[in-house]
Amino acid sequence: MPMAKTSVSNPSSPNPGGALGSMDEVIMVFKKFDKNGDGKISIKELAAALGELGGKISDDEIRRIMSEIDKDGNGFIDLDEFAEFHQNSSSTGGGSKDLQDAFDLYDVDKNGLISAKELHSVLKRLGEKCSLKDCCRMISSVDVDGDGHVNFEEFKKMMTRS
Repeated sequence: MPMAKTSVSNPSSPNPGGALGSMDEVIMVFKKFDKNGDGKISIKELAAALGELGGKISDDEIRRIMSEIDKDGNGFIDLDEFAEFHQNSSSTGGGSKDLQDAFDLYDVDKNGLISAKELHSVLKRLGEKCSLKDCCRMISSVDVDGDGHVNFEEFKKMMTRS
């Protein structure tokens, strides 16, 4: 079955301040979540993908995330819904809960801070090719208080700046 056609215009246009910088990146991550390649993400695929990101997420939380992203309520997340979620969660208007959810995915040990090691681990699982040294540079570029980690406020500023 072909992947759902997306109505998002200009697939290579940047998404200012977003975690996923372009539609190409959104599609790449969508395909990683869509394990069977049917063009939609089931609740099982969502649970598996989020589990791979290192966090233990309850079934209730998985259902909450699914219902938040699955706008048409058909039980699946299509590419349009996935792209819209990423666009909305990276825009400056609202999205604080979405930002917290994104932060929590990277904060593997749940200590309220993202370390270079945690960032590296999550990016590797998402298929990104970057070294631990690259992740250290990314962390230090947004580490306002100089503690070697990114806290939620620093993460929020990084994700919402354009």
